[in-house]
Amino acid sequence: MTKTITRIGNSQGIIFDAALMDLARLKVGDQVTVSLHEGGSIVLTPVRPVIGSEEAAATAKRLIEENAELFRRLS
Repeated sequence: MTKTITRIGNSQGIIFDAALMDLARLKVGDQVTVSLHEGGSIVLTPVRPVIGSEEAAATAKRLIEENAELFRRLS
């Protein structure tokens, strides 16, 4: 895929179309880490929030409670 660097105000930028944003699972406002590699490659990596163990346990408990009947039938 080829993109063109364009002027955006006093800066330069690349516009990502909706299809590319969907494929990358990004939305406006998401943060990305920008890294520069040898040869001039620029890599954008989405910053995904890390879920803590307490939040993970609470989510698992909620899902188990909401689907208790389904889990009973499957066991």
